[in-house]
Amino acid sequence: MASSAFSGSAPNPTGAQSIDRAGALLVSILDSATASGRPPHVATLARAHDLPKSTTSRLLSALERQGLIQRDRDGAFHPGPVITRYARSGQGESALATELRPILQHLAQETGETVNLAIAGSQYVDLIDQIDGRYLLGARNWVGTPVPYHASALGKIFMAFEVTQIPAGRLEKRTPFTLTSHDALLAELAKVRKQGFATIVDELEEGLTAIALPLFDSAHHVIAAISVSGPSSRLGDSTVKEIVQKMIKAIGQPGKAGAA
Repeated sequence: MASSAFSGSAPNPTGAQSIDRAGALLVSILDSATASGRPPHVATLARAHDLPKSTTSRLLSALERQGLIQRDRDGAFHPGPVITRYARSGQGESALATELRPILQHLAQETGETVNLAIAGSQYVDLIDQIDGRYLLGARNWVGTPVPYHASALGKIFMAFEVTQIPAGRLEKRTPFTLTSHDALLAELAKVRKQGFATIVDELEEGLTAIALPLFDSAHHVIAAISVSGPSSRLGDSTVKEIVQKMIKAIGQPGKAGAA
């Protein structure tokens, strides 16, 4: 009886060990990002933690499913949207909005259109600040509204520059013009990377056009995105090109002015 009682109360090390190992992998990825070092791959992490590659891959996949990490096109791992959103939450998010508000105000005055600032959320684009344009007919208040990545210019920026991944499964059709094919979305994101900005025309709401540019930190990581939006009837191709140039100038970062 004593032996049976002892064996029944002995801890099962498997679950705790897996948590410890996954935690250690996450810390390594975060440390690499904090140090602005080279993002690690599966093989690098497996060697560093003396783990089989298959075990390392399984643990990393679990962290990735929870949004704690994400991998880029080369298979290297970075902090995921849950981590980055937490890092910018609260005072950090407020400080970012405060720092960038003069740029938003300048763009709203220059373009006359609505200007938004956004960061990547865990499931949706997280809009944290908005300056309304001077027109009565303009975009509504988007701050706090869940905006799907695939149907927004801001979301296309975050996916194109690998701040977040393309949503798995079926893509919600918000309008007849929403990109719901993964192949079409991948082609669109390649275009965004090439030209340096993203656009939507009637994809989130019919009659709404938006243009978005990324904001980079000193390590050339995208930390946020800014968009200018307004009625599609007012934002034709030539106007979009003008707005892109104004955004590049206001943000003070390199950009490309390819055709929208």
